[in-house]
Amino acid sequence: MYRYLSEHTMKTYFYTKYYNPMKSKLIYLLICMLLFSCENENKLAFEPLTISNKVCENCSTVKIGVPKALNKTKLGETINIALKEEIIAWLNFDEESNAQSIEGAIESFIKDYEDLNAKFPEESMPWEATINGTITFENKDVLTIKLKSYLFTGGAHGYNTVRFLNFDKVNSTEMDYPELFKSKEDFITFTERIFRKQENIPAEAAINSTGFMFETENFYLPENIGYTNKGLLLFYEPYEIASYGDGPIILTIPFTEANVFLNLPIKP
Repeated sequence: MYRYLSEHTMKTYFYTKYYNPMKSKLIYLLICMLLFSCENENKLAFEPLTISNKVCENCSTVKIGVPKALNKTKLGETINIALKEEIIAWLNFDEESNAQSIEGAIESFIKDYEDLNAKFPEESMPWEATINGTITFENKDVLTIKLKSYLFTGGAHGYNTVRFLNFDKVNSTEMDYPELFKSKEDFITFTERIFRKQENIPAEAAINSTGFMFETENFYLPENIGYTNKGLLLFYEPYEIASYGDGPIILTIPFTEANVFLNLPIKP
């Protein structure tokens, strides 16, 4: 029958029969939705956990806002326990305190101030603690939560600090920073070159030649290292390698450079 149809008619027939633009768009849309759904399945569910004490005049204040994992799994439990222990440790001004919960640590923190204020009412100022947590990175293998705190327990000024908590999602474990690397020594050697370049320290000069305060005159990694969307972030606290006035020293290494050293590399 096709020999009696014009060439244009035949092309139109086959185009409408075997190629449907709307059908192709629907297939493309379904593929995108499927990929998006798979990506979301790899992400954990969180809700904000907000805790604070009652506000009153001349009282110490505590404000906490961190993510709480909702997944009833070993990984969810590992994350929540790590966050709780970190917060309790920060609020533990009295080393004899045996607080087992965040609420208990808050009560102990406030009581420590009240005991001090009872002894030195004219010299003590109300204490303050603020702790906030945010998720800085998550993929199917890794989750990183950044905790940022401000503590004032007297003195000339308060103290800001940052802590990165890195989690291996596959094994449901928290990773201490040495566990991030295949070889910590190789990563230190690599990072020192980047640090010297960023801070304008000549390669042949001593690491403290421009004013830094590395102990034993040797370069070392900070305690705080975490995954972020921009790369692996190294965070030196104030006082860690420089004066308080210099603030934190931050070094970010793109994953394209850091991956070779990581036990859990990040695909671009």
